[in-house]
Amino acid sequence: MLTVTPIPAFNDNYIWVLHDARDAVLVDPGDAAPCIEFLESRGLNLTSILVTHHHGDHVGGLSDLAARYRPRICGPARENIPALTEAVADGDTITIANPKLQFSVIATPGHTLGHVAYYGGGRLFCGDTLFACGCGRLFEGTPAMMAASLNRLAQLPDETQVFCAHEYTLGNIRFARSVDGRNPALLEREKHDQQLRKAGRPTLPSTMALEKATNPFLRCNKPDLVHAAETRLKRPPRDAVEVFAVLRQAKDGF
Repeated sequence: MLTVTPIPAFNDNYIWVLHDARDAVLVDPGDAAPCIEFLESRGLNLTSILVTHHHGDHVGGLSDLAARYRPRICGPARENIPALTEAVADGDTITIANPKLQFSVIATPGHTLGHVAYYGGGRLFCGDTLFACGCGRLFEGTPAMMAASLNRLAQLPDETQVFCAHEYTLGNIRFARSVDGRNPALLEREKHDQQLRKAGRPTLPSTMALEKATNPFLRCNKPDLVHAAETRLKRPPRDAVEVFAVLRQAKDGF
């Protein structure tokens, strides 16, 4: 039986670990220490690491983990990733023997130019592209890039579990309410996720169905979101990409 568990790191990062009680895979280990503690306390063998992009809070633990466990480390070919053993690109398939897993690589540029996501077994590990009720900042890419990446992820099945890399959910919901406050699914999500956080539990994983119902960056064609962009532009937006760009800029300053 495969278990997926978040290892908290820094202020709000989640390092995801997938294991079968014997072998383990890590996703975006920005800090080696909590990963080593988790693995050693459970007697797990680290076989593989998946990396979504080059930012330090996602790759900072790679060198120490590589030296200690000698795992396979897969990461985006377009980015400089320390200790990488396998460069991957859009459309590649990653097959892991132990634990038994298979992932499709999806290019998701926007947050960074080479950012990738991993999809397999009904699970999406999307790094800093798609957040619960939000999306990543545009540090390197354009609004059109990020909008296309998000739209691509939105094509995955509704039941897809969404494992992003930060506990940003309640802050994202507060912004979403400022532009989509009449959305009953959003208001219900806020109550549910507030209860989770009060209980000390993660708000993740989400599902793609929930994101499509509540995430403003996946709803840029909806009338209330178009109106929110129009209010800020003082004219009708040209298209859904401009709606996205306006909303992302508004979130940056929220």
